[in-house]
Amino acid sequence: MTVSPPPCRVTAPAGTFTGSVERAVRSWRGIRFALSAVGERRFRDPVAAPDLDGEIPATSFGAVCPQPENPAIPLGEGTVQDEDCLSLNVWAPDDTNGPRPVMVWLHGGAYTFGSSSQPLYDATSLVSSGDVIVVTLNYRLGALGFIDLSDALPSGGFDGNLALKDVLMALRWVQRNIGAFGGDPDRVTVFGESAGGGLVTTLLATPSAAGLFHRAIAQSSPASSVYGPERARRVADRFLALLGIDPSEPGASDAVRSTPVADVVAAGKAVYTEVPTTDPGTLAFAPVIDGDLLPEAPIRVLQEGRGLPVPLLIGTNKDEASLFSFMKSPLIPITGERIDQMFVAMAAENPGVELPTREQVLTAYEHLRHRAVGLGVARDIGFRLPTIWVAEGHCRVAPVWLYRFDHAAPFLRLIGLGATHASELPYLWGNLVSGPKDLTFRLGGLRVAEDISSRMQRRWSAFAHGGEPSASTESDWPAYDVAARTTLVIDRRDHVVDDLDADLRRAWGDDVLAFR
Repeated sequence: MTVSPPPCRVTAPAGTFTGSVERAVRSWRGIRFALSAVGERRFRDPVAAPDLDGEIPATSFGAVCPQPENPAIPLGEGTVQDEDCLSLNVWAPDDTNGPRPVMVWLHGGAYTFGSSSQPLYDATSLVSSGDVIVVTLNYRLGALGFIDLSDALPSGGFDGNLALKDVLMALRWVQRNIGAFGGDPDRVTVFGESAGGGLVTTLLATPSAAGLFHRAIAQSSPASSVYGPERARRVADRFLALLGIDPSEPGASDAVRSTPVADVVAAGKAVYTEVPTTDPGTLAFAPVIDGDLLPEAPIRVLQEGRGLPVPLLIGTNKDEASLFSFMKSPLIPITGERIDQMFVAMAAENPGVELPTREQVLTAYEHLRHRAVGLGVARDIGFRLPTIWVAEGHCRVAPVWLYRFDHAAPFLRLIGLGATHASELPYLWGNLVSGPKDLTFRLGGLRVAEDISSRMQRRWSAFAHGGEPSASTESDWPAYDVAARTTLVIDRRDHVVDDLDADLRRAWGDDVLAFR
């Protein structure tokens, strides 16, 4: 006989919500923070959800944004897909102590996949160990969240940067309501991985985000993969063509709004696949430099030390690109031919800019086997270099801590992936064995994994509490500066290395800005 967890009730400005208590952690799930984006609201800015009367059940996750199927990203048992997907979830310790610092999670998934309901992001362990409040949220994905039709259909009343606006709306909800859940609105850390990390670094360059968060953590951020309006127009034109809609024809705007969501997702998937194939090293969907909400390229703002002056914890994984190669993903150029194509495109799109030559760049990979060179270049142009650029610039305006995650679980080593993209996530969330088919730690090394997880959680939560990311019993982690360039290497035993990326910086050039 299944016993339901006991209920818990909280009254916030947005309404009275009834959640549940399990393993000494309270949770409220599926709280709507913005109105539906369906029909006339499709491709429009989010609108804050109205305050609600009565008692609102909050024990089940909300719908996830419609997206292509991806077996590598389980969305959670019983979840449904619906455009009405702008909801969030709150986890808190089961006591009245506080107010506690708040950690707001932005999930990854190439701006196309994922949700806050993924079992990996169950915050019970992080809340318990870190004495923090955790908020996870949904934002619109793929074409629904990142297409910008305002230029292609200028009279259609369409808005842009929808997903970024969704996140800003959720952060405003947190500022207004989190106190009722035991959180401190003056100690909000926004953190995310991959696309979520990209949103974090973008927020640091978004003027209207000032005051909505006070610390930031960016894990494997594609910080330089943010593009301008010309690129947005090309993506929009291709998206409309795949839908069979001629923007010059009367009724084109209505046709876009009335297109079945399955067709929108299918066209978005096609664009997602096509763009990085024809334009290596770029993404189809990402925030847009619109001159308004996002005035400039985030990577340029951050490298020049002009971002929001909040402390930043940032880093990447040692073998980021191996997962993309393993999955035969088009997102990152791996083969020599595609990398050569990327260098040609970089030179063509940056006339007058002194870029590193292919030969100069390859000096950083002379120690690698031939087959691994492409993985190294792809890893660095996609993740490590932008991360270094951000750290170098942002440390002028706020404390920065730089890390590299090097530990590879036994199963990942066995199949040759190493410390690949997203492999740090089970450690951070403390969800090391997510199901009976998960072999990652069942092949051995669970105790080592638990030690690494405990240290990561202590470091991340100490940072959220307002201090340095210390694990108390492990190596000190000095803040990053351009003299020592200290990096924490996370492995079986954490250790710090000064100027870990010296060879990489010399090969690519210290002064190279974003290439696109």
